[in-house]
Amino acid sequence: MGSFEEQKNQFYRDEHLSVDYKQQSATLDNQRLTLTRKEYDLLALLVQHAGEIIPREALLMRIWGYGAEIRTRTLDVHIRRLRKKLGTYADQYIETIFGIGYRFQPFHAPRFQQAPPELPTFAAIA
Repeated sequence: MGSFEEQKNQFYRDEHLSVDYKQQSATLDNQRLTLTRKEYDLLALLVQHAGEIIPREALLMRIWGYGAEIRTRTLDVHIRRLRKKLGTYADQYIETIFGIGYRFQPFHAPRFQQAPPELPTFAAIA
């Protein structure tokens, strides 16, 4: 078994999405996503930099090899297709940073450690 760092470089996994960088595949709720090569490359790059804002120019350069002088809607079209394939999780995972680029946010399930103070707890109702 490899080290945690090696595994981190080969896989991303949360409650709904997993990306296997070695196999170049992704699954959502245990269903394999059918992605084009560019859609996979875009998803993998965003996931590998989870939490970071990646500027449009950097995405266009890394995925398509386009320089900053190229004006294209290719990135927007691919993001839209990727969001469609991510379904109800799309807005959770891919955040548009208006005028800058995009950011992948790992799925965070709501945590219910304690009830909000303004609501009675279950014990108080029972």
